[in-house]
Amino acid sequence: MIEHPILYLGDTSLDGAARYLAGLMSSWKLAYQYIPSDRPVDDDAIGAPRRLYILSDYPARLFDPELQHRLVERVAQGAGLLMIGGWESFCGCGGDWGGTPIARILPVHISMNDDRVNCDQPALVTKKTDHPITNGLPWNDRPPTIGGFNRFEPKARAPVLLEVHRFAARCLDAPTGAMIHFEQTERHPLLVVGYHQGGQTAALATDIAPHWVGGLVDWGTGRATGHAPGSYEIEVGDLYAAFLRQLVHWTGNLG
Repeated sequence: MIEHPILYLGDTSLDGAARYLAGLMSSWKLAYQYIPSDRPVDDDAIGAPRRLYILSDYPARLFDPELQHRLVERVAQGAGLLMIGGWESFCGCGGDWGGTPIARILPVHISMNDDRVNCDQPALVTKKTDHPITNGLPWNDRPPTIGGFNRFEPKARAPVLLEVHRFAARCLDAPTGAMIHFEQTERHPLLVVGYHQGGQTAALATDIAPHWVGGLVDWGTGRATGHAPGSYEIEVGDLYAAFLRQLVHWTGNLG
């Protein structure tokens, strides 16, 4: 039996942004080892058996290339790999994952330049492809919003499951604001999945914690809670929690 099947790196700290995913994983009874965004990966963390590796707002400079190669071997043998967006994910602002061993097995091409997109007007998430990660959720009837994302391109034959549609909004009746016009300006891949030999991989362009998560964190009509050890309770939308659960379970082949 694997003691901590998930290795979760980044999102600042457990009393910061990491409390969202860590709190939910704790509520799902998924055991994980957590490494904050300012602590290097060590031999012990990579040497332990895992089912899933999650990197979210964790800079490449703290992950030795030799240890990255060992992680890549674990994924080839059947472990999962998930990278979640943020300022220190993908290229970001100090993420610098382009050209690394881990980047080579993700299902997207990572830019070598700043890839951050901050959305000051509506950015809606829609489903593009049916998949166990996205199925059963009301993407079309109730599309959630996000506040930003990392711009990347899917690799050949890698399925794009979610897209983000950006809109320019303006008031046509300025004195009263009674009529607002929305015009779609851009669309980008938001969730892409793939495989590396025996392991499943996924790249989610947006963050799952403020500020880029935007309205996605409250997606749903009900509420879900979680409490990670060493942190404090979170309260989020029930559909947000359901989406993350499906994302984590599929990528890690956790059943």
